[in-house]
Amino acid sequence: MTHPTRLVPLVFLCAIALGTLLLMLPIARTEGEFTPFLTALFTATSAVCVTGLIVVDTPVYWSPFGQGVILVLFQIGGFGIMAAATLLGLLAGRGFRLSDRLRTQAERSHFDMSDGGSVLRLILLVTVVVEGLLTLMLTLRLHFFYGHDWGSAAWHGLFHAVSAFNNAGFSTYSDSLMGFQKDWLILLPIMVAIIFSSLGFPVIHEMRHRLGRKRAGPQNWTLHSKITLWGTAILLFVGFVTVLLVEWQNPATLGPMGIADKLLNSAFQSVTTRTTGFNALDTSALSDETLAVTYVLMFIGGGSAGTAGGIKVTTFFILGIVVWSEAKGEREAAMFGRSIGTPIERQALTVVLLSLSLIALGTMTILSVTEHSLTDVLFETISAFATVGLSTGITGQLPPLAELVLIVLMFVGRVGTITIATALAIGRGRNAFRYPEERVIVG
Repeated sequence: MTHPTRLVPLVFLCAIALGTLLLMLPIARTEGEFTPFLTALFTATSAVCVTGLIVVDTPVYWSPFGQGVILVLFQIGGFGIMAAATLLGLLAGRGFRLSDRLRTQAERSHFDMSDGGSVLRLILLVTVVVEGLLTLMLTLRLHFFYGHDWGSAAWHGLFHAVSAFNNAGFSTYSDSLMGFQKDWLILLPIMVAIIFSSLGFPVIHEMRHRLGRKRAGPQNWTLHSKITLWGTAILLFVGFVTVLLVEWQNPATLGPMGIADKLLNSAFQSVTTRTTGFNALDTSALSDETLAVTYVLMFIGGGSAGTAGGIKVTTFFILGIVVWSEAKGEREAAMFGRSIGTPIERQALTVVLLSLSLIALGTMTILSVTEHSLTDVLFETISAFATVGLSTGITGQLPPLAELVLIVLMFVGRVGTITIATALAIGRGRNAFRYPEERVIVG
């Protein structure tokens, strides 16, 4: 039986290949010509990996058919394939030994082996309800306030609703959402959808069961959900405060806005930085301090087993807990009255170090073939690997080799953290022997 750690990358590759072929067709372009292979491949990879980086202007370059293909690709990549991978992991686990079945829950977290049907129903229900409500809200707003006819309003509303919920970042507007900087009824619903979907299926699954119970207090929640929810709140607050304070007087970003609009755009920038890639502010005009914090927020990303990218909130905060416990001289890392096992700590450390290595390698490779600054290139590589989609504007100016590097980073960033974490969990076992222990000087 094919193992999920091999099946997930294979399914992603098949979706990317099919999307590339469809986008190469003349019907996919507004000019009615064949799309260059690399352009189609980059766009298909960005869509399936729900990144949002683009080398051509989406509403100008792609026809309605092409935009429809892109929408289907990031719907599949952001939610459908993640759901399929979760369910296939549950089903495949029945064919393994008991010890293996217990270990394959690296990304599924707290789903029981009999939860396949409920997981599928939850995924379908959440997708339909959230995307449907957001589509309705955006459609009504675009029609009555911006003068779009019903067909145009519905298409733009649907595209952005699906893109937001799947953390894709693609937009049918050339300037993304900069035209809605002062519109709370556009940006706020999109923010809510982004945050909700970025929590991950295990947290949404637990929220569904816990919130309806009278005695389900915070102490009864799993450690995974507690770290994800608290970590998400902390990161959103840090991003919000940073953008608000640093960009307050920047004439190219928040400077000309009123207080209410500054608050709105600071919050939106904080939300989209970690997972999605929509921008209501000009990313290239952000100050260096904001970009530096953005690097970190993009790298961390959102919750596990969801549509967000990055190394994941739990990975980052687990390592933070380990460092804090070590600094206090405690014998084991613990949080919320629960200890974190050494295997989990090692998995988190492995994911972080491999991710940093790939970003460093990608950055050095692109720097060797372009004349762009380190700041811009590093921003681009982190955004690609973390499947965020924000850019300082250099994506379309990169040479073919640099585009290929970003394609690899987007693919590995989307499937890598899943497969690595799962493979580490499954492959964990006891050695038949132990080497003598010896002290090594650290620091």
